[in-house]
This record gives sequence, C-alpha cells and structure tokens, in this order.
Amino acid sequence: MPRGDKSKYTDKQKRKAEHIEEGYEKRGTPKKEAERRAWATVNAGDHGGKKQGGSGRGKEPNRTPSRTGGKKGGAASAARTKAQKSASAKKAARTRKSKAAHKKKG
Repeated sequence: MPRGDKSKYTDKQKRKAEHIEEGYEKRGTPKKEAERRAWATVNAGDHGGKKQGGSGRGKEPNRTPSRTGGKKGGAASAARTKAQKSASAKKAARTRKSKAAHKKKG
C-alpha cells in the first residue's frame, strides 16, 4: 500500500477529513496543507484507518483534536485589532516573566 493511500479509511472518516479540510481552506490555508492537517486530525482522533484489521480497531476515539478547533480563534479573535492582540501578547509575556521570578524566589 503506497503512502497516502486512503483505502483503509471508512466513508465516514473520508467525509470528516473533507469537512475539516474545507474549514481550513475557508480560513486561507493552502490546499495541500489543509489536506495534510485534516488527515492528521482524523488520524489523531480515530487512530488511523478503521477498515478490516486496521490499527485503532477496538480503541475509543480521541475527541480532543476535533474540539481544539473552536478554542483556537474564531470570529471573536478575528474581530480584534492588531493593537489589541499585541497588547494581550505583551501582558501575557509580563505575567510569565513575573511568575517565573516569583517561582525562583520561593
């Protein structure tokens, strides 16, 4: 079986990957990268192809990869200005620095 062969995946897994890929493309990710990320997400969730004797048979699906999408941005994040994002990043850096300093003392 050549690399990239999708014959061991179920129709549901293929639909999942296609849907995830469309989401990435909608956000401006190049086609090839979107496809790679989509299949990586499906593999992470289902432990690979599910058809006969495939890896991942009998394992519970890991739903974490498909849930992280909503946490990583969205409409609220896109609505923030560059200055707001920068200020937030600077504040986070200050917080990390001060926490590290307190940790060293104690």
